[in-house]
Amino acid sequence: MHTAPITPSKIFIMLSTLNAFCFHAYGCFTLSFIGFAATLAIADDTRVEKPSANGNGNFVIGPDYVLAPELKDQGNPKGKEFQFKMALAESKIFPGNDPTLDPKKPVRKERKITVYVPAAYQDGTKAPILVMHDGPSNLNLVRNALDNLTISKDVDRRLPAFIAIAVENGGDDGKGSQRGLEYDTMSDRLARFINDEVLPTVLSNAEIKAAYPKIAFTEDPWGKAAMGCSSGGAAALTMGWFRPDLFRRLITYSGTFVDQQDDDAPEEAKYPLGAWEYHSSMNLIEKTDKKPLRIFTHVAENDNRANDPEETYHNWVMANERTATALKAKGYDYRYIFSKATKHCDRKVFEHTLAETLLWTWRGYVAE
Repeated sequence: MHTAPITPSKIFIMLSTLNAFCFHAYGCFTLSFIGFAATLAIADDTRVEKPSANGNGNFVIGPDYVLAPELKDQGNPKGKEFQFKMALAESKIFPGNDPTLDPKKPVRKERKITVYVPAAYQDGTKAPILVMHDGPSNLNLVRNALDNLTISKDVDRRLPAFIAIAVENGGDDGKGSQRGLEYDTMSDRLARFINDEVLPTVLSNAEIKAAYPKIAFTEDPWGKAAMGCSSGGAAALTMGWFRPDLFRRLITYSGTFVDQQDDDAPEEAKYPLGAWEYHSSMNLIEKTDKKPLRIFTHVAENDNRANDPEETYHNWVMANERTATALKAKGYDYRYIFSKATKHCDRKVFEHTLAETLLWTWRGYVAE
């Protein structure tokens, strides 16, 4: 009899479920054991990556920028794009009524989900995915990259046929906002929302199913990437940081690795400075066991509050430079770009770098 393999992701979910039961039944010893077992599940990943270190490290670009040819429409076969909406009130994880929200900051009733399935995808195969925060921002560039680079004859400049899923935020920005709750909170909540609610909804969408009756996503965490800019960039890192069993390829532009977590969030007890703790005196990255992650980071020369002193915990340039330093010190596969003469989430940086960023991010991936 054939049975489906138990993947590290499934083990993590089973252990997490058992964890909740055992905590009440048997106390902290069992909780610690479960956490240890979950760590072993991630460590015992049979799909170990061995990409080259080509492209790793710190790089400075600019002040001149061009649109990369791979991000232009070159006339290659196009995939299919779909768009639908998810009602916030129907979510169990982000229903839009969190007690930390500022009532003066509007919350969306629905969020748009935009999905691009490249022409190179073959229905029935387990596709890798790229989750894009604040979607559909920059999806046009990703579409062109997929159209051009999934059919590249140069194996070193070829992308897997990943499916891009651009997810709109829940509304507004900063502390007390729904977007801030989703993106700036130091927890696994967003990773669970994407994995447990968004991805199944994509797979069950009637229009998508009509076009691809056997569509499927990989369960391999090395086949799941997340990308964002600003707080969306911080969110991408946080998804992988708290759930490396689900997402391991992370792309952050102008990452908000600053203190932007809600002041009344429960997570403040453990992470009082929010995402600033990745590189603060807490040294979260350097003092935590190395996780199976591949991380791209970027900051602009004139990024937000570039001249702020450290005690504001809101200097984006300082935050990203220190994050890159911590990633290097810990031995991560990382790539850090400093872009001259640019601003926060500058469009010309995406146009200049995104093709290379995607190629570096997916280096080493082996399709199922």
